[in-house]
Amino acid sequence: MKQLLFFAICLAMSCNSSQKVASDINNEDANVDYSIRYAETITEVELKEHLYIYASDEYEGRETGEPGQKKAVEYLKAEYERLKIPAARPEKGYFQDVPLEMTELPSGSITINDNVYNLGESFLTFTKATGDFDEIVYVGYGIEEDGYSDYDQLDIDGKIILAKFGEPMNSDGTYKLSGSLEPTKWSNRSEAIGKRAAVAKAKGAKGMLFLDELNYPRYKGYFDYMKNNDGGQMTLVEDSSEFFYLVLNKQLAQTLVSDIDSNTESKSIPAKISLNLSGANQKIETENVVAIIKGSEKPDEYVVISSHLDHIGVNADGEINNGADDDGSGTVALLEIAEAFKDAADNGKSPKRSIVFLHVTGEEKGLLGSKYYTDFDPIFPLANTVANLNIDMIGRIDPKRVGERNYIYLIGSDKLSTELHDLSEEINEKYMNIELDYTYNDENDPNRFYYRSDHYNFAKNNIPIIFYFNGTHDDYHKPGDTPDKINYDLLENRTRLIFHTAWEIANRDEKLLVDKATE
Repeated sequence: MKQLLFFAICLAMSCNSSQKVASDINNEDANVDYSIRYAETITEVELKEHLYIYASDEYEGRETGEPGQKKAVEYLKAEYERLKIPAARPEKGYFQDVPLEMTELPSGSITINDNVYNLGESFLTFTKATGDFDEIVYVGYGIEEDGYSDYDQLDIDGKIILAKFGEPMNSDGTYKLSGSLEPTKWSNRSEAIGKRAAVAKAKGAKGMLFLDELNYPRYKGYFDYMKNNDGGQMTLVEDSSEFFYLVLNKQLAQTLVSDIDSNTESKSIPAKISLNLSGANQKIETENVVAIIKGSEKPDEYVVISSHLDHIGVNADGEINNGADDDGSGTVALLEIAEAFKDAADNGKSPKRSIVFLHVTGEEKGLLGSKYYTDFDPIFPLANTVANLNIDMIGRIDPKRVGERNYIYLIGSDKLSTELHDLSEEINEKYMNIELDYTYNDENDPNRFYYRSDHYNFAKNNIPIIFYFNGTHDDYHKPGDTPDKINYDLLENRTRLIFHTAWEIANRDEKLLVDKATE
């Protein structure tokens, strides 16, 4: 507690000194590049002071909904109050409540035609499922889109469907839906289940059995980890429904459709199936922290800068996962960027567009805080959101990477807007000269990082994004992710780059052109 007080005093003193530097700017020549001057208020000293508090043992790893996470949001709130940056919703304060529930990992079995299959052996699921059915409807790939449907003349209302991963192909090796050698999102392993489930639910199905032979080991890893750690699955309350899905291994799937590998013909399968998978739900109270600096000319257009405030808490051995890099580094970077913009605003240099500072909860539980913001309660209209710059792990060096240490991985900058990608490159060349590494931007990258942080919930709504990331390391999601291992000079450089990029997006005359929108 004494250490916390000491760092708080140091923080207040250092922040006051940075404001003095910024306050002298109005006396400079009119041709001064203010972006440089305000970026200089972002310092490794202040980043370090913030992070040694935010990633300290007192915050207990910031597990979603736990006391340490509550301390984290109070710290962020206090910083925005100190900086006099208003809450996004002044009438409600800085917190956006995100209603979650923890679904206990279920237990039990299913019976198909008098054969009993135990959970965790022949199939996996993370939610409860009960009921008796006399039919399973095989729907091939389970796709319905643009004139193609695996559901033609099928009634699935109140029934269970069976679908498999993949999508239809032509005899020449091209994909039917794209008409090219490139698959569509139906073959995206991060979206395969969700897209099929959405179609099935809309048609009245009660549940889905799904075969994804290549992805099954990954689901099994999640399941075993949760079982061994007595865990469950967190979900948004708004996402809760009676719809269930079971991921089958190939052997079980073949008992229903023996030639399922090659068979794409939809049909009804007479089968008596009984599901007895039970589990309990527990309400979780957690919150996003959202602040805003209003734009001077285009206040109803928004640049959202985000980072996640949570981490994974305390492990089974009582060791604290401090999460200094993941995502303490992004959190303190966002605070420093907010302070730089506030200094600018206080000295008559407010950005033309509004800047939203969004600290989201539940990222480690499935991007839940950002999903709640985009899908259920967008405080500011998504239609008026110009871009999202997402910061998740920018304080370390990827040990697998070969090259200069002054680098950053950029992901997603070219996915939706050519202008954003070009702007990002130009800003870096003009101000920072950091090596921009696009290794993980490859659509075929097996890590799938584009789908694994909070920017994705903006991207799926056709909002241009950049994801700033240093890569993983040996301390990723382990107690060794501590503030003493952060490269604070790199953290400063990367944070300044993000500030410069946000400054340019916020102050350019026209909104970024979205020239690669997806459905």
